[in-house]
Amino acid sequence: MASNGDEMAEDHPKLAAAGAEDAAMDAEAGGGGGRNAAAVADLLRGFLAVQQRRAEAYSKLRRGFSEYMTNGGELDQQLCGNITAEFNDCSKQVLEIISLLSMPKFGRSDLADLLKGVQAHEKEKLHLTAKIQVLKKAGRPSERLVNHEHCRSHNMAQHVCVHVKETTEAAGTEDAEADVEYDGALKEAIQGVQEAVTSINEHMEEVRYEIDLLDAETVGSKWMEVEEAFLDTVSIK
Repeated sequence: MASNGDEMAEDHPKLAAAGAEDAAMDAEAGGGGGRNAAAVADLLRGFLAVQQRRAEAYSKLRRGFSEYMTNGGELDQQLCGNITAEFNDCSKQVLEIISLLSMPKFGRSDLADLLKGVQAHEKEKLHLTAKIQVLKKAGRPSERLVNHEHCRSHNMAQHVCVHVKETTEAAGTEDAEADVEYDGALKEAIQGVQEAVTSINEHMEEVRYEIDLLDAETVGSKWMEVEEAFLDTVSIK
């Protein structure tokens, strides 16, 4: 496997907590609904940016695992470590956004709950993705390669294989049951990932819809400010 070609997004632009806190202070200082709406929209856009980083991390994870399954050898430990760090950082940033949205300055616990839902599905998706990779790495029981490390052998002619067992109906049934259990576990994990992805996408659409509403509120507030300023000018004259 290629090792350093898949360095993770330490170079990605990050949503710093300080920047989000600045948005909160701007909203509080502005006092206007439009400024507050703009700050909330910026937080949600930051969340979408984090989700993009997660998507890129999954893409690198899939490529790395595919190379491992194709070429054999060992999984790239540096790649795995970088991906783990990336997922942890993304989760940390989303939690910061959730915390800010829950603050009285914003009072958007509804949006905080929406992002909490995404976090829960992302956690389930990552757990099941890891389970799928473990299962695929092991392979179906009946197709796994036999390791002869513990067999008694002086040479190939005198090889005494500890894995040889008498072929019986009971043994065949046991192998078949192991395969069925394996196939069921793999199918269940894949279905779980698909369901998590569907739920995440639905939540993402809600986030985008909220951003559109907030942008419209911001524009409307700015027009009201312009209109009020114009009327004040007319009154002075």
